[in-house]
Amino acid sequence: MARALVVVDFQNDFTPGGALGVAGGDDIAGRVDSLARSGDFDLVVATRDWHPADHSSFAAQGGRWPPHCVQGTPGAALHPALDRSLVDVVIDKGHDPATAGYSGFDGTTLAELLRERGVDHVTVVGLATDYCVMHTALDALREGFGVTVDSTATRPVEVQAGDGTRALEQVRAAGGSIA
Repeated sequence: MARALVVVDFQNDFTPGGALGVAGGDDIAGRVDSLARSGDFDLVVATRDWHPADHSSFAAQGGRWPPHCVQGTPGAALHPALDRSLVDVVIDKGHDPATAGYSGFDGTTLAELLRERGVDHVTVVGLATDYCVMHTALDALREGFGVTVDSTATRPVEVQAGDGTRALEQVRAAGGSIA
């Protein structure tokens, strides 16, 4: 069977200076590229938040977040520190204005792609630990994939102190492993 690296939402708007910047979000670039180059993975997938301008998660529509990763904007682009040549497939998510779209599996073809490629285990990295990384990892487990979250290649939003640690514990409690 095959292994995949899933790079979650390593985008400009989630790194320092972005619309919803995660502290240290750009610091994961070296580790993500190192994993992608390692030869340990048969497939490297990057997910990308790809919101319409009227997405329900935005404060103007009653959501909790500022506008971020709006389709076609520089903020929605993959971070330039990510070596794009290492990414085999980009999966857009969060394009349905009515759903949060935290998970890389929510409304996408990610599960089908992984199965078509014979993947049985995914390593999840990216931004942010306590939202999109956690939801992607939990959905991967629900879809029947083995899951490892490489915590050295994630960073949390930390709306509440400890959210990142609690997110990793949820993944572990659901059957995933944390590296």
